[in-house]
Amino acid sequence: MVKVAVAGAAGHMGGRVVHAVYGQPEAELAGAFDAPGDAAVGKSLAGVVGLAGAEGVVTDDAAEAIAQAQVLIDFTAPGASVKHLKECAAQGKAAVIGTTGMSDNQKKIIASQAKKVPVVFAPNMSVGMNLMFKQVADMARVLGPDYALEVVEAHHDHKKDAPSGTAVRLIEELCQVRGWEYDEVCRHGRVGMTGARTKDELGVSVIRGGDIVGEHTVYFIARGERLELTHRAHSRDTFAQGAVRAALWVVEREPGLYDMQDVLGLKD
Repeated sequence: MVKVAVAGAAGHMGGRVVHAVYGQPEAELAGAFDAPGDAAVGKSLAGVVGLAGAEGVVTDDAAEAIAQAQVLIDFTAPGASVKHLKECAAQGKAAVIGTTGMSDNQKKIIASQAKKVPVVFAPNMSVGMNLMFKQVADMARVLGPDYALEVVEAHHDHKKDAPSGTAVRLIEELCQVRGWEYDEVCRHGRVGMTGARTKDELGVSVIRGGDIVGEHTVYFIARGERLELTHRAHSRDTFAQGAVRAALWVVEREPGLYDMQDVLGLKD
C-alpha cells in the first residue's frame, strides 16, 4: 500500500483525487489538507468530498499530512504547489504535481527540488491525453511542413490560465518537430487585418465557458484535406486516476523530474 497525501482536498480536483485514492486498492489516504482559513478546514473529509467512508478531517497542516505519507498529489495553485514541494523535499517524500500556470522561475524551482526527491510534474495526467502528445508529434513529422497547424482548447469559466498547460504542451511538441521557437510562431487569436497566414505560424484559440472539463483539438490543414485530433475529458476523474497511477509509480523512482510520458512508458 502506498500512502498518499492530497493537497487542496476541498477543491474540484482535490476531491476527485481523494475519490481516486479510495478507488485504488494499492493506495491508502494518509492525509488531506487545504489552505489555512479555507472553509473546509476542520470539517469531515467524507462530507467535504462527498465520499462515505472517507476517514478523518480536512486539516491545514501540510507538513504533518506529508509526514504521514510517501507521496503527495497536488493540484492547487502555482505558489502553493511550489511551497508544498519544498516541504516534500525537506522530508524526503515524492510528489505528483498537476498544477498548471507555473512561471519559468517556479518551473526552475521544481526542477531543483526534483534533484532531492522524485517528482512527476505534468500539465495533464490523463492517459489518453499523454498518448495524444506523442501522436501529434508523429503526425506533424509524417505530414510535413505543407500542413498548417492550429490548436484549439476549451475549458470551464473558472480556468485561470490561458492557453491551458495541456495546450502549451501540445504546442511545444509541434514546435519541436518543426524546429520552431514557441514565442516566435504562436498566433494567439486573430482579429482585424492580420494578413495572409504565413507558413511558419501556429494558431492558438481559447474558449472559456460553463462546465467544460477540458477539450483540445489539433488541426493539420492542407489543400484538399484536413485532419483533426481531439481529446475530450468527460470528467476530472480521468486526471485524478492518472495522478494516482503516477503516485504509485514515482515512489519507486530515484530523485529526478519525470512526467506522465515516463509513467506510461511512452518515451522513445
